[in-house]
Amino acid sequence: MDKQIISPDGTPIAYGRSGAGPAVVLVSGAMSTGGTLAPLAKRLTDRFTVVVYDRRGRGASGDTAPYAVAREVEDLAALIEAVGGRAALYGVSSGGALALEAAASGLPVPQVAVYEPPFAQPGGEEERAEYTERLTEALARGRRGDAVELFLRLTGLAEQMIQGARQSPMWADMEAIAPSLAYDDAVLCGGALPRERIASIGVPVLAVAGGASPEWLRTSTAQVAQAAPRGAFRTLADQTHMVDPDVLAPILAEFFAG
Repeated sequence: MDKQIISPDGTPIAYGRSGAGPAVVLVSGAMSTGGTLAPLAKRLTDRFTVVVYDRRGRGASGDTAPYAVAREVEDLAALIEAVGGRAALYGVSSGGALALEAAASGLPVPQVAVYEPPFAQPGGEEERAEYTERLTEALARGRRGDAVELFLRLTGLAEQMIQGARQSPMWADMEAIAPSLAYDDAVLCGGALPRERIASIGVPVLAVAGGASPEWLRTSTAQVAQAAPRGAFRTLADQTHMVDPDVLAPILAEFFAG
């Protein structure tokens, strides 16, 4: 991230841009930074000006209290203005939910693509409410490691793998951005699909899921496409939530070029 913009509330947002052509902003999901999407960005730079950025509270970006989803939309608006005033959006996981909210908020976005936004999670509203409550408590008490564990359990990661992750070199980095888990939780509306907001998006929306991902993730993604007036749904055979950039990039390039 070699560039920086200042969001309307004074928060510095770090970003990088590469390539040439129409602008596309890539929006990362939970427990990740803009660098996570660098491999995908590299595969799009021959046709697009691609922007990756650290969402607030992550990486080289700042964080200004109190948090609100609207502040993240303002971050995206500032980024879009910095790269010419118009940009398509691609968001992965909770970043997809943020991209949809940005489009629904009226940002100058010609297309929106999302990969597996995890709205309709198994267990329903009760489990999601419990997760929110426990996450809020852990972060309020400064127990960042516990917050990360809660999130990993929510994703379905096995307990043995969670404990193994705690012993890994990456655990410190995960704890460093643990407070942003509350931001992703807010962006995801507590797990409820924001049908009315998605229905207000007038531009084309491409919702993509992996054929090897859990059924509930594919269902959530399909519901996004169904709720959008100009929505389309695609499944990528043999792909999981950790989608291969070589498989995804041609799909996005075709969509954004249209």
